[in-house]
Amino acid sequence: MQFEVWAPQTGHVAMRLDGATYAMERDPDRAGWWTAQAPAGEGSRYGFLLDGDTLPRPDPRGRRLPEGPDGLSAVVDFEALVQAVAPPVPPPHTRLQDAVLYELHIGTFTPEGTFDAAAARLGHLTALGVTHVELMPVCPFPGRHGWGYDGVAPWAVHEPYGGPAGLVRFVEAAHAAGLGVVLDVVHNHLGPSGNHLPAFGPYFTDTHHTPWGAAVNLDAPGSDEVRAYLVGSALAWLRDYGIDGLRLDAVHALADGRALTFLEELSEAVDGLAADTGRPLFLIAESDRCDPRTTTPRSAGGLGLHAQWNDDFHHALHCALTGESQAYYADFAEGPLAALAKTLTRAFFHDGTWSGFRGRTHGRPVDRRRTPAHRFLGYTQTHDQIGNRALGDRLSASLSPGLLACAATVALTGPFVPMLFMGEEWGARTPWQYFTDHPDPELAEAVRTGRRREFAAHGWKAEEVPDPQDPATRDRSCLDWSEPEQAVHARLLEWYRTLVQLRRSHPDLRDPDLAAVRVAHDEERRWITFRRGDVRVAANLSPEPVTIALGRNGVRVLAAWEPLEHPGPDGRIHVPGESAVVLGP
Repeated sequence: MQFEVWAPQTGHVAMRLDGATYAMERDPDRAGWWTAQAPAGEGSRYGFLLDGDTLPRPDPRGRRLPEGPDGLSAVVDFEALVQAVAPPVPPPHTRLQDAVLYELHIGTFTPEGTFDAAAARLGHLTALGVTHVELMPVCPFPGRHGWGYDGVAPWAVHEPYGGPAGLVRFVEAAHAAGLGVVLDVVHNHLGPSGNHLPAFGPYFTDTHHTPWGAAVNLDAPGSDEVRAYLVGSALAWLRDYGIDGLRLDAVHALADGRALTFLEELSEAVDGLAADTGRPLFLIAESDRCDPRTTTPRSAGGLGLHAQWNDDFHHALHCALTGESQAYYADFAEGPLAALAKTLTRAFFHDGTWSGFRGRTHGRPVDRRRTPAHRFLGYTQTHDQIGNRALGDRLSASLSPGLLACAATVALTGPFVPMLFMGEEWGARTPWQYFTDHPDPELAEAVRTGRRREFAAHGWKAEEVPDPQDPATRDRSCLDWSEPEQAVHARLLEWYRTLVQLRRSHPDLRDPDLAAVRVAHDEERRWITFRRGDVRVAANLSPEPVTIALGRNGVRVLAAWEPLEHPGPDGRIHVPGESAVVLGP
């Protein structure tokens, strides 16, 4: 078997394989690469010795780390893994514009925190009607429990979740259930502990500085190989595991000054793989730039990503529901329903407008004639928007079931591709808190004190902020699967199922034409209504009933959170307090 590693700054490289040591030779055709031939098979343990290292380091492209980020890599035979799951099931071919995504974290979706335990719950998702599961990062990180954004091995799978074999089984189970799988990947930084990449080469550069220190090297000397490393990792998830799309974490934090950006290069590679395999692969960005060029096709001068999270929609809806106005919510709080109406018709609230939170103008307008609505994901909650709160409290901790139903109605009937966060569909009362499991005591204390210091600046007492290192913080964040059977939760769950089914059965609710969306609202009386083709949607966020004029259009109630009459001949409808209704011909 051939082994290879890129280590351009070392004078000598050897490989430790199953206890034996093998010298490696420079590759005459590839600068900085070292190769060796050695007998190995599934599960063989190996690592590399650089310039006289006494302890081998794991392979930067290693596919499995059985003992964690500081242990040896293990050989993975993907052909054998896939054959072990019989028979392989072709992935679904759901278009992004027809999708409903469901974001989940393997470590807390079930108390067991494994791929196999999560796969056993997929029936819940198919009954809900979602089309894709979006997994939070699964790359290895120190310790057992964490969010996954401190990963240090972009080609491998966290062993406590089930390792590569567990991920293969999960993807195949999802495909067998008719669900696509999207994976969250992190290219803008690696975790602070267990990161061996700097020993191998210039994977990072001081040319740029980020909140995590030196930037991932996308444009300094050596960056060609670093880009190839990250692109290769992305393609491996799609090719070897059969994953259907990738969510790219915080692409605004990628420091990249080259004419051909890394994101364009990645987009071209993924589109090429999609063409070769006949599968509709896609890339979804997280970006706070409010720049439509992120999802503009490469042929039209954009980066070519297929969609992006729309935080402006979330922030406007959140302010309308809660009345909160702290931090970045301040930009949306003055007229939250007006802000929500703008995002429903123009995607971005900040499209060249003043952002008080940033102290400058921000964003760029979306060309509604050329940009389909499915370039954007709409959601009421995400791991970030819940977990970055001091207590990790969900909307269900402070809102009535009626307001939760209103939020779901706007997101699931709005113009954007809907995404749910695990448990929101039944109004889960479990929080989603920030938790870590750093073995390094100094790092653990730094994380603990840093988080408490951050929220102390906003008036929280230190003892009120959950300790990320306390195992109870993770345990509190696990879903309680007895809740969906309880009456108040079951009612909301049925409402979500109804809305998802309406979206599936009414093409107008999947119409990508942003310019065709019509919105009316009353800031003082706290109601909003919008039109999607022949479908009307109305949400009353006030505790008092309201009467809304829809016009003489012959629509009837398709679904309502609270019982109500069809509109009268005058086209007016009486909506109870904290309730929503969907109407159609």
